[in-house]
Amino acid sequence: MAVASVWGAIGGTLAAGYFALTLPDVSNLGADRRRPTITLLSADGSVLETHGDLYGETLSFKDIPSNLVNAVIATEDRRFYQHPGIDFLGLARAMVANVKAGRIVQGGSTVTQQLAKNLFLTPDRTIGRKVREVMLALWLERKFTKQEILELYLNRVYLGAGTYGADGAARRYFGISARNLSLPQSAMLAGLLKAPTRYAPTRDLARSHRRTAQVLDNMVAAGHLSAKKATHAKAHPALPRKVATTQRDRRYFTNWVMERLPDYVGIGNQDLTVVTTLDPRLQARAESAVKQALKRDSNRLAIGQGALVAMTPGGQVRAMVGGRSYRTSQFNRATQARRQPGSAFKVFVYLTAFERGLGPQTVMRDSPLVLGNWRPQNYKRTFVGETTLRNAFANSINTVAVKVSERAGRRHVIDMAERLGITSPIPPHPSVALGTAGVSLLELTSAYAVIANDGFGMMAHGIQQVRDHDGAVLYQREGSGPGRLLTARNVSQMTDLLNTAVANGTGKAARLDRAVAGKTGTSQDFRDAWFIGFADDLVAGVWFGNDNGKPMQNVTGGGLPARTWAQFMSGSMGPKKQDAPAPKGGPGFFGRLFGLGN
Repeated sequence: MAVASVWGAIGGTLAAGYFALTLPDVSNLGADRRRPTITLLSADGSVLETHGDLYGETLSFKDIPSNLVNAVIATEDRRFYQHPGIDFLGLARAMVANVKAGRIVQGGSTVTQQLAKNLFLTPDRTIGRKVREVMLALWLERKFTKQEILELYLNRVYLGAGTYGADGAARRYFGISARNLSLPQSAMLAGLLKAPTRYAPTRDLARSHRRTAQVLDNMVAAGHLSAKKATHAKAHPALPRKVATTQRDRRYFTNWVMERLPDYVGIGNQDLTVVTTLDPRLQARAESAVKQALKRDSNRLAIGQGALVAMTPGGQVRAMVGGRSYRTSQFNRATQARRQPGSAFKVFVYLTAFERGLGPQTVMRDSPLVLGNWRPQNYKRTFVGETTLRNAFANSINTVAVKVSERAGRRHVIDMAERLGITSPIPPHPSVALGTAGVSLLELTSAYAVIANDGFGMMAHGIQQVRDHDGAVLYQREGSGPGRLLTARNVSQMTDLLNTAVANGTGKAARLDRAVAGKTGTSQDFRDAWFIGFADDLVAGVWFGNDNGKPMQNVTGGGLPARTWAQFMSGSMGPKKQDAPAPKGGPGFFGRLFGLGN
């Protein structure tokens, strides 16, 4: 027995030495292992979405309500002020209770042990982790006072719903600082420590209230609360504040923003507030317009999906709908899908022609055309003979568009598309004039926005400003761009054609009570239908189709897309302007419309 005892002591010493040597670094009290909190705000300052973990203000012990401290001690570690970090009586009591129950019903960890685990260790349930937890708890008790340990614990402990620390939880659940917690609120937070997710009031309020009642009883049993006050607190339980949840379909926009955030600032471990360009009112109108169209016509017209993007001429994305339902499909058809734009692509063809000397009144012949083995056809399978470019554009005459493209040079047409922001690859086939190369709705809408922006280049964007946790501005969009991409004359000529397409051409369904410039687009076999246009200070694009490329039932850009565009725009703009001033940098939309500033 003596020899065994000696060897046992040697073995214990070696084991203790091993665990001591493999303890984690305690010099920084455990670096945060949380995800940074990224809060996305809409253009009006309202919260769109929060990503990551939520930490509140770090409170000193004197700022923490005594009710919260007492509730935690009574429930988690009633002998906290008597033990040296390890409660041997508590361990013995827990062992007896667990043996009687035949399962684990009580734990013997002290607050100090929980703090050691939260600061330095992983939640792995191993003997090695438990030994290190005990050693670190003893070290914490020697280094800090009891109040300092409680202060560290209550500022770092996880309390459900992505919140860490009492102040973060108080702000998340009740919308107040932890300094102002009431007795019922304090008891509710203390009750979360046992199982934060299970007892979170945002998940199961009735269960959370039952747990709160247990905490109040514990406080009475520990002598921290009178039975009368406990009864009153039970009769007036804490209620979590209602937190506005992000509408699911806004996730198309917020996901797009989050994907681009690393290009603006280094995220690292810092908390960020991102001010986006989204307008909640316009977003709601966009969602409503697309949903109503699909609900009304999807079965009848064999339409599976729709998308809408709206932005200012300067590229600030105000609304984005990426599909029928984000819940059922997270694929963003506004930014990720590459579909054939059909005649909506002709804007690049005619802009190229204008740069090379042609004009809206230039006359060309609508007649049969053969290029190699390809023979372009018009939608109505007829020919009108000689016609102006204005009329050919307004009525989407394909043969004229191809002739214009060949005359101007299809390579130059592709260069024009790329100059205005099209990044999708465009093969130099003669059919490029008819929009056979796939592009995204965001790309095409952005290109039209250059025209609405008096020919000045811009980049579609959803991030206006990024701030750190202390409010310091890390990024601020200043509106700089590539400068003028189109001459004022060519912008005026193109706007004339776009206006004619709505007033007298294929886009009649998009007419409003004010000047509208836009173009329809329909791909082969009715697989894609588009309308892109602008009025006042808003540019919007609409697309309908099927993810699998299945044809719709004779849906053209001048039908459902144009009507949906008009429905969205009619309530999205302000009162009709009688005398709109010309913005800096060009003659303005109405000036271009009536040929001023050429």
